[in-house]
Amino acid sequence: MSKKETIESEEKEEIREVIVEKKSGFNFVEVIVIIVISLLFGIFLGSAITYAKEGVSPVSSKEVPKELSEFVSTYEDIIENYYDKVDKEELISAGMKGMIDYLNDPYASFMDIEQTEDFNEQVEGHYVGIGVEILAGENQVSISKVFANGPADRAGLKVGDVISSIDGVSVEGLSLSVISDKVKGKENSTVTIGYLRSGEQRETVVTRKDVDITSVTGEVIEFQGKKIGLLKVDIFASNTAKQFRTQLLKLEKKNMDSLIIDVRDNPGGHLTQVSEMASLFLDKSNVIYQLETKGKTQKIYSLTKEKRTYPIVVLTNHSSASASEILAAALKESYGASIIGTNSYGKGTVQEAYSLKSGATIKYTTQKWLTPKGTWIHEKGVEPTIKVEQGEEYYKNPTRENDLQLQAAFLELAKK
Repeated sequence: MSKKETIESEEKEEIREVIVEKKSGFNFVEVIVIIVISLLFGIFLGSAITYAKEGVSPVSSKEVPKELSEFVSTYEDIIENYYDKVDKEELISAGMKGMIDYLNDPYASFMDIEQTEDFNEQVEGHYVGIGVEILAGENQVSISKVFANGPADRAGLKVGDVISSIDGVSVEGLSLSVISDKVKGKENSTVTIGYLRSGEQRETVVTRKDVDITSVTGEVIEFQGKKIGLLKVDIFASNTAKQFRTQLLKLEKKNMDSLIIDVRDNPGGHLTQVSEMASLFLDKSNVIYQLETKGKTQKIYSLTKEKRTYPIVVLTNHSSASASEILAAALKESYGASIIGTNSYGKGTVQEAYSLKSGATIKYTTQKWLTPKGTWIHEKGVEPTIKVEQGEEYYKNPTRENDLQLQAAFLELAKK
């Protein structure tokens, strides 16, 4: 099976400068779904450990709990007395990772500096790179998408070009992570890409730039005399709501009669983005979702006075997670939208990420989220209004015509 990547990320948990695998199935749901980024530098754990790390005397019990003082003392004892060499950075990371592991929270994690950089690129929706997606097949890596007006586009790279070298070094036999490292770099630095086009060896110099990741695409489709808008949302990055609004207004200018929002295979992302997107359809009197913290529940209402009334269908599947589920549930229960497809993933928790002074990040679950009517969909998913399983033909060769869920949405909206 071939692998589709963005030269921007590698693991399915990541969206970064070289390579995000776009496999069928669920993308990085185990790591990030609903993220509320809080840049809280110097939280007590980070402060205490940094304090010890810099060779200052252990923090007194008046400043921190006794247990934390013992933690720091243990750290110092190991550094001073362990018979073998000890990497201080790795020892601290191991200690924090151990605390996160103790929580037994599948969505909690400790990320070192490199992982944090990847994480931030992923949720911020942009990165410094050349702006292409690549398809890794047998014995070759070819470009499957070139971002419009991006660095690669301006340098003349095209879909179908086969990448042969990076800065004069052949990519043959290199892993995607190595290719990622070679393509990444500082903004305004250059990288030389060697490639084959129609059998001819070519080379071009690309200047790395800050590239926005496109997470929303839109079009209007005519079906049985109706103009149906289609918005595909791939992830909820920090720039997704802005892209969503822009695309929505474009579709409305084309006089669409109804709208399909496709969040299939969307693993989630920023909670704030969901609020902004749902608020385009619901005025301030409507609840978008609820948050439960230690038994106390807070209703989160729409942020705007905007309101739309045309029919909406939301497409979901089992890989629609967290933020996708919040949007689907909000539109279903507060707007009256139809949900077509299969039950969503069923992730009903919210995580927060904290940046430490060291540059590392810790992330763990802080809340439950509930639908506008107070339902916790955890491990159940959002129930579709019309259940439609995808056909085998679609998985073999996906097309709009054999996409049974999309076709069901067309038929449903044609009735409106």
